[in-house]
Amino acid sequence: MQAHDDLQTRWWNLEAKLAERFGKKPDMEAILFLIGIQEFGDIRGKFSKEQKQDLMHVAVCSLFSQSGYYELERVDEDGWPHFRQLMALPEMNMTEQENFMKDHILLYFDREGL
Repeated sequence: MQAHDDLQTRWWNLEAKLAERFGKKPDMEAILFLIGIQEFGDIRGKFSKEQKQDLMHVAVCSLFSQSGYYELERVDEDGWPHFRQLMALPEMNMTEQENFMKDHILLYFDREGL
C-alpha cells in the first residue's frame, strides 16, 4: 500500500500546483489536454472537438512512449505527431489503469520540469 500512498500524495501535489497555476483543479481529461498542447506545440485559442480528442490521444501516446509502449513515428505537414505502438499495454482493472496513467503523467511532469 506504501507505493499507492506515495503515488496518491504525488498526484495531489501535482493537482495543487496545476490548480494554483490555472485557478481550478484540473481533471484527468484537462491534464491530458494540457500535455497534448505541450507536445503539439501550438497554443492557439480554440480547438475543435475533434482536435481536442486528437490532442488527448497525442498526450496518451507521448506518456506511454516514456515506457516504450509507443514511439514517435513522424510529424505531419500540419505539425501533428503520429505514433506507432510498439507493444500492447498490460491488462489492468480500472483502478490499475488510472494509477498507471497517473504514474506516467507524474513522470512526464518530472521530466519536463513542470
